[in-house]
Amino acid sequence: MTGKLGPLLPQDQREAQEKRLRDVWETPSGWRYWTSVNNSEIGLWYGCTAFIFMLFAGVLALLIRLQLAVPDNTFLSANFFNQAFTLHGTVMMFLFAVPIFEAVAIFLLPSMLGARELPFPRLSAFGFWSFAIGGVFVCGSIFFGAAPNSGWFMYPPLATDKEQTGIGADIWLLGLSFIEVASIAAAVELIVGIMKCRAPGMRVNMMPLFAWYLLIVAGMILFAFPPLIAGDLLFEMQRMFDWPFFDAERGGDPLLWQHLFWIFGHPEVYIIFLPAIALMAMIVPTFSQRPIVGYSWIVLAAVGTGFLSFGLWVHHMFTTGLPQISLAFFSAASEAVVIPTGVQIFVFIATMLAGRVIFSVPMLFGAGALAIFIIGGLTGVMVALVPFDWQAHDTYFVVAHLHYVLIGGMLFPVTAGIYYFYPFFNGKKLSDAWGKIAFWLMFVGFNVAFFPMHFAGLRGMPRRVFTYPAEMGWDWFNLISTVGAFVFAAGFLIVVADVVRPKTRQAPAKPNPWNAGTMEWLNQHEESWGIRSIPIIKSRYPLWDQPDLRKNIEDGRYYLPDAETGHRETLVTSVLDGAPQQVLRVGGSSYVTMIAAFLLGGVFIALTYEWWWTTIICAIGTLIAILYWLWTGTAQIPEAEMRDAGLGERFPLYVSGPASVGWWAMFITMVGDGTAFASLIFGYFFYWTIHDDFTGGQVGPGWQWPLAAAALFVIAWGCMLLARFANTRNLASTMRLSIAVSLLLTIAGIAAGLMGPYQHAMEPTLHVYPATVWILAIWTSTHGAVALIMQLYCLARSYAGYLTADYDQDLCNVVLYWHFMVFTAVVTYLTIGLFPELR
Repeated sequence: MTGKLGPLLPQDQREAQEKRLRDVWETPSGWRYWTSVNNSEIGLWYGCTAFIFMLFAGVLALLIRLQLAVPDNTFLSANFFNQAFTLHGTVMMFLFAVPIFEAVAIFLLPSMLGARELPFPRLSAFGFWSFAIGGVFVCGSIFFGAAPNSGWFMYPPLATDKEQTGIGADIWLLGLSFIEVASIAAAVELIVGIMKCRAPGMRVNMMPLFAWYLLIVAGMILFAFPPLIAGDLLFEMQRMFDWPFFDAERGGDPLLWQHLFWIFGHPEVYIIFLPAIALMAMIVPTFSQRPIVGYSWIVLAAVGTGFLSFGLWVHHMFTTGLPQISLAFFSAASEAVVIPTGVQIFVFIATMLAGRVIFSVPMLFGAGALAIFIIGGLTGVMVALVPFDWQAHDTYFVVAHLHYVLIGGMLFPVTAGIYYFYPFFNGKKLSDAWGKIAFWLMFVGFNVAFFPMHFAGLRGMPRRVFTYPAEMGWDWFNLISTVGAFVFAAGFLIVVADVVRPKTRQAPAKPNPWNAGTMEWLNQHEESWGIRSIPIIKSRYPLWDQPDLRKNIEDGRYYLPDAETGHRETLVTSVLDGAPQQVLRVGGSSYVTMIAAFLLGGVFIALTYEWWWTTIICAIGTLIAILYWLWTGTAQIPEAEMRDAGLGERFPLYVSGPASVGWWAMFITMVGDGTAFASLIFGYFFYWTIHDDFTGGQVGPGWQWPLAAAALFVIAWGCMLLARFANTRNLASTMRLSIAVSLLLTIAGIAAGLMGPYQHAMEPTLHVYPATVWILAIWTSTHGAVALIMQLYCLARSYAGYLTADYDQDLCNVVLYWHFMVFTAVVTYLTIGLFPELR
């Protein structure tokens, strides 16, 4: 495969190919522009929206600093201050830090991987609209005095008290739950895209480091975000229906929220940090003009950092009275994560020492990022020590540490990435002079703003106070910090001005202005097709090692040089070796993703205000939109089995099972769903460990109904396996009958699962035990209802002729869902039915 090259066609034929590609991949114009699903457009929208939210959060930060500049200040009221600092943290963490890297990934990855497009462009568009709607809803609340005001971590019992928090906590919970849909959608898109849509020849050990880092981060999102979603569910059930999950008087415990939140919250720091390091991993080799030193080591270090990050969450809870052995374990784990982090930093230093560094604005910001992050890492080692943490916890020392890690580890690399990738986006470079001024203002301003906070914290200044008396000795530290914050803001505004200033008179940059070695610099920014023809890759830095690659790609001498079928197409390759396997047809511009996102947003917004009928109507509308999306945009039967992909090779247009990207998407989604379920099971047993009497004297659901429900779901799963087997034998009637029987068994299983707590009159408002039993039963029943919809969908596809023995992708994906479904049902009903009896 590596030696192949197609013939050089005459100029007129190549121009005809380009015209057909341009027509197929054209971005809609006028108001239909907003229906586009091109990765270049979605990535641009994502990035611009995330930066708007960041600037909004930055204004809130400056207001906070003005309030704290002098003692006994009355510039802001206590309530507005609480809303401002809650939204500042919320927006920076949820609406900027994670989405900005999702934006960069969606924008860059197809070109970087040598692909035409990511596998689910409509899913990317759906994720963007969900993110934008949820972000506007959460941020807009402050203009109506209804913003959340209990901190970006929403600790109960304060945040669960409706009288104290008003509707702000509901806006936070439901708004962010909606935004998390966008993050998980992006994670699914990125994992499948990186694993299955690389250029032929790009083995896993040849992927760009940026792709490796994004793959690790997307995997972390699947395991970090679902516990927060589970916690949000419990939190909102208490606020909305008075189920006492965090009410100690009725058996609940506020610490469960802290566990679920920080199981998300600490990996979140590395979800932010690792993509920033990914940008550095692209910039440092380019300006050192040599391949990265220790490619395998940096990949292993990134994997190790991601893995260890899930074992650190309790170091946010050292002061909550945990057992000594827990403190020792999590303190050691917090120290251990320094090792893989340090490996990555030393790899960059070694690369620069081994090469000839070209000093540039991106490198300047990168060097500043390393310096600031190292200081943040050193203070992180300090707060990882339990005795020191007891002294510094909830003081401004922690505020300083957090900002050194996040701004040094994220914002400075992002700014470096802006200067580095701007020619890729726009075809022109940003100003070196403006960039250097911006860097020094930001670097000096940042350190002036945040370094004094260490001393204010060591002098005892607590976090989240809106004013303080003069005699505490914190005034000069706060005044200096406020001045530094405004200097830092001035520097960043120069970056913004440099980006948005008109550049019509500026000469275009050459195609690869930095002489980078990775694939994204092959792309012509004015074209929306991703890449002219999909090449065969032979090294990690193909632009350095394959000198004729650009010309051969632009001449259409590789895979898929034409769009004669009139469809948007890209190659699917094998996970390990990057061998071509399928020509994948991807969705084009559509209204349905936007409509589905707006309707789903309506569900969450209506729930916030307890508008039940509006919630139901929007939920039905969302279901209809998604079903239409699936029916018209996925698992379409092609006009031919095979497609000529060029270079004398033909590949199938339709595959199912583990070979299909849809199967992978279902598997990845259900892994995230399973993590949320595991978090609920964790909550069940958490309550058992902290109480002598877990049930609080409340009656249980018995064992008969739960075991009956488990058995019914197991049999229903068996019927779905039989349906798949019958379909492979072309026994359509048997397949349909098996699905129908499974459907009836599913209904019976749902009813039996709910009958246990209902028949035993378990009242969820009286004690946390019945509330926990009900929440697990409802969770499983809801998944059963989704299974019902899937079964009906398969029956409809079968009768319409779209589900056959040869075209069975829908059925394979539904059976895969059922594997997770039956596991959820068995674990749920054995837990709630047998566990109290076995205790």
